[in-house]
Amino acid sequence: MRVLVTGGAGYIGSVVAAQLHEQGHKVTVLDDLSTGHTDAVPHGVHFVKGSLRADASAVLADGIDAVLHFAAKSLVGESVADPAKYWSGNLGATLALLEAMRGCRVHKLVFSSTAAVYGEPERIPIAETDPTRPTSPYGASKLAIDATLTEFARLYGFAPVSLRYFNVAGAYRNAHGAWFGERHDPETHLIPNVLAAADRGEPVSIFGTDYPTPDGTCIRDYIHVTDLADAHLRALDACERGRHRVYNLGSQRGFSVREVIEVCRTVTGTDVTVSEVSRRAGDPAVLVASSARISADLGWRATRDLTGMAADAWHFTQVRGA
Repeated sequence: MRVLVTGGAGYIGSVVAAQLHEQGHKVTVLDDLSTGHTDAVPHGVHFVKGSLRADASAVLADGIDAVLHFAAKSLVGESVADPAKYWSGNLGATLALLEAMRGCRVHKLVFSSTAAVYGEPERIPIAETDPTRPTSPYGASKLAIDATLTEFARLYGFAPVSLRYFNVAGAYRNAHGAWFGERHDPETHLIPNVLAAADRGEPVSIFGTDYPTPDGTCIRDYIHVTDLADAHLRALDACERGRHRVYNLGSQRGFSVREVIEVCRTVTGTDVTVSEVSRRAGDPAVLVASSARISADLGWRATRDLTGMAADAWHFTQVRGA
């Protein structure tokens, strides 16, 4: 299959592109490198530097069969400060991609959605049928894309699958020994920030210690990026014209910020110190997924634990710093 991976020079997109290539698919990565890295594009994968608005049509016209869509703005705090950037960069750019797909008669799409569409959940674990009430423009823009995909499936016979991630961590080593991992700038995700603090001997910030949780810090559901990539490959095979499938991806177990820091202490052998600061706007107290639907439909489940995620991410950090 000829597959386009938008945002394939980023963290998750590069891992998915690597696994697609290893499975024999012909992969093209389209990325504007605003947050991605050229050297994250897997060897043997065709790379096009460009944007969804300007370049998607030309790339799709080159015989693409399916799209895996990761290109997005993804910082919750930034979305609160500059919501227009997120409506344009997420919904606006995705609409341009969908119109380009329609013009080129490409209907299969796997979309990188988010648990942020749920906001403060009414119950744990969260199911796909639970209310969607995002607390940030980032989550709202992703939810709007999900709604758009439902309409494109109904009106134009698209075959979209939305995967709502919770927290993704870890790194992936391909068959040739190349590592693909997380290196955002700025980095807002907990595990790489804790590992970086351990490496530098600096304290790590805990944003909020007064949440209604056992230790007062946020609880999140973590999955390994390799498990996440596996879900995308399964979703690609499950695309069905006229139907928009929506799946949560999680381990169905939550870990608090303090618990994650403790795991990172163990993995690095470093006594990481903490600095307690105020909450960030738009951060719900608890997000833990039910993955029962994707397990029943596609046979997917998370297989790697939090220690494995932190260990792989730590190894990637050391390889990058060598």
